Amino acid sequence: MAADSRRPRQARRSVDQAGQVQTFRSPTALVVWVVWLLFAVANWIDLAVQGRDHLSAIAAAILLLVTGIAYDTAQRPRIIADAEGVTVRNPLRDHRISWPSVSKVDVIDLLRVHCDWSAQVGAPPGTKEYSRVISAWAVQYSRRRQFTAEARSRRSSRSRRSAFGLPYGTPASGAGASAEAEALKAVRTLSERATAAQAEAVWADSTVPIAGVSPAEGTITAAEVKTVGTIGDTGRLAPLRSTWNWPAIAAIVIPALILLVVWLV
Repeated sequence: MAADSRRPRQARRSVDQAGQVQTFRSPTALVVWVVWLLFAVANWIDLAVQGRDHLSAIAAAILLLVTGIAYDTAQRPRIIADAEGVTVRNPLRDHRISWPSVSKVDVIDLLRVHCDWSAQVGAPPGTKEYSRVISAWAVQYSRRRQFTAEARSRRSSRSRRSAFGLPYGTPASGAGASAEAEALKAVRTLSERATAAQAEAVWADSTVPIAGVSPAEGTITAAEVKTVGTIGDTGRLAPLRSTWNWPAIAAIVIPALILLVVWLV
C-alpha cells in the first residue's frame, strides 16, 4: 500500500518536471545576430543620410538580404521542449515531434532527434513502421574542439596539483561553459524527458475510445492522446509534423526580389 501510494506522487512529480518549457539555442549565433543587426542598422542610417545614388540603394538592398539570411540562420534556430514533445526550428522548416516517437537523441556535428513510430492506432509498444532523423541547426558540436578542451583541462589539472597530489583551483579551459558541453547537456536533457514521458505513458496504461474511429481500428492510451495531441480525420496519430516556415522563407525571398528590382532599375 505504501509503495502504491508513493507511485502517484512520483508520477505527478515527473509530470510537473516534464511540463517545464526548455529552450536550447546557440549563444554564439545569438551574439552574431545582435552584432549584425546593429551593424546593418548603423549602415542603413548612414546610407539614408549620405547616400543619394543608385549604388547606395543597391548597398541597402544587399544589407536587407543579408539581414534576412542572418535572421534565418542565427536568430530562428532553436529547440523547444515542452510537456507534449519537442519542436526543432531550423532556418526554413519546423519539426514537431511527440515524445512517444522519440527513440534516441544524439549529437555528431548537429544534435539529432531519431524518430520511430507506427501508423497503426493501438499498435503494440516498440512497433516501428517509419523512421526519420531530424537534425537541429540550433545545437552544434565539434569533436575536435571538445577533444582539445579536454586535453587542455587534463594538462591544467596536472600542473595545478598540490604537494599532496590533490588538485586545487578550477581548470583554465572553461570546458563546462563551452558549446560542446552545452550540446551534451541538451542531449542528456532531451533524452531524459523523452524517457520520462514514455515511462509515464506506459504507467498510465488505460485505454480510451477515439471519437469517429471504429473499434476495429484500435485504441490508444489516455497518455498517448494527451502526449501526441493531434488526431486526424482517419484516426491516425501525428507523431511527427514537418512544415515550411513561410515567414522565414519570405525573409529571404522578399529582400532578394527587392535587390533584383533595385539592380535592374
